[in-house]
Amino acid sequence: MASAPPTPPLVTPAPPTNQPADIDDNKVPQDSGDSGRNPGTFEDIHKKTRDVFPNPFEGARLVVNKGLSNHFQINHSLTLSSLQQSCYKFGATYVGTKQISPNEAFPVLLGDIEPSSGNVNANIIHQFTDNIRTKFVTQIQNKKWAISQLANDIRGYNYTATVTIGNPDLMTESGVLVAHYLQNITKNLDMGAEWIYQRSPNVPGGQMGVVSVGGRYVRGPWTFSGNLTLFSLSESSIHGCFHRKLNESLQIAGEIESNQRTKECTATIGYQVDLPQAHLTFRGQIDSNYQVGAVFEKKLPPLPFTFQMSGWANHVKQTFRFGLGLMIG
Repeated sequence: MASAPPTPPLVTPAPPTNQPADIDDNKVPQDSGDSGRNPGTFEDIHKKTRDVFPNPFEGARLVVNKGLSNHFQINHSLTLSSLQQSCYKFGATYVGTKQISPNEAFPVLLGDIEPSSGNVNANIIHQFTDNIRTKFVTQIQNKKWAISQLANDIRGYNYTATVTIGNPDLMTESGVLVAHYLQNITKNLDMGAEWIYQRSPNVPGGQMGVVSVGGRYVRGPWTFSGNLTLFSLSESSIHGCFHRKLNESLQIAGEIESNQRTKECTATIGYQVDLPQAHLTFRGQIDSNYQVGAVFEKKLPPLPFTFQMSGWANHVKQTFRFGLGLMIG
């Protein structure tokens, strides 16, 4: 293993905004009296905490969703921003007829394109059997094949094993290989590990490996999760999270990250307020770097409109961002 190698650029692109609600690609196990249950994937052990934190945006955003049939949906999105290039995207989603559960059907094909630049994002998800699920992700940016990733999940009765290959290139003998495994130990505890191997001429020594071990403990409304990542024998990072559902309307979450390589430690506290009768959701967070963010979301029935308002502030650098969004459909 190379000394103090850079963190590998693991491919984790965000899916297009037109992903339908009936796709549940990242299930999180619930506290159950049955000690045998599928725990989900290792990369999602912190999912409950991350779902509470807001995702602030800047500028103006308009999203229009239109369902053409029970299986096909199109999407138009317009973004106006002073921090990034303003753009229009057209997206489409197809959901197949293979019904796995009341909320899941396969295959799923979804993607979007920027007509002005030609940038394309595409995802293909299919569950071939009850235990095998495959996902292919690709991105084309600036007329170049930027990302290609193939992941395969094997979901057993009480475990999930995943192998992912990212950006393989036989000509330069480069690419990223990720393998992770998560095992249900008891009705409350899941444990697992992850191994990342990268081979590239740009990496010191030509190759590097990163090992991470972690777990999740669920007890009633409480969820605790953590993982330890080893970059080398002398460098590591620790990531810990907790989530607590206080009642049907309020959730709180916390996260702490300590990286020995960068000599940084950040703590974040977040909360989510849901008021179903008012059709309102509010998420907010504050961290130890004096950064504050919040997203307000209000549905406007009987119209199929959702209004969004976002704010973010860094009180150390004195930078502020504000955003407004409207989703139709």
